[in-house]
Amino acid sequence: MIIKQNRGRQWLKWRQRVLIVMQVIGAAGCVWLFVALFLGEMGLMRYLSMRGHAKNLEQELSALRRENAILQRDITHLQHDPAKIEQLAREQLGYVRKGETVYQLAPGPEKKPEPFSKP
Repeated sequence: MIIKQNRGRQWLKWRQRVLIVMQVIGAAGCVWLFVALFLGEMGLMRYLSMRGHAKNLEQELSALRRENAILQRDITHLQHDPAKIEQLAREQLGYVRKGETVYQLAPGPEKKPEPFSKP
């Protein structure tokens, strides 16, 4: 008599083992992806840090652009406004017009502090 083995039960056990192994591999992969997403070299923390740094740089850039526009306006005034040119020449270079008298005040002698005396 030939007894035929029931291979269906073995197949189910093997299939269950493969499914368990696949689930473990999938869970490990998910954990690895989670760690890489949050703590990796280019993870979420690094992204948030870089985004904040980019925002600061944008604010600094806009401030520099405003300052540049003010300086460009000042340059235009200095190149084309004779009154401003004369004012700067008088203040910084000490120029005077013909017929003007310049008075320079010399610093006075230094006073030595008197020692504290009791009344």
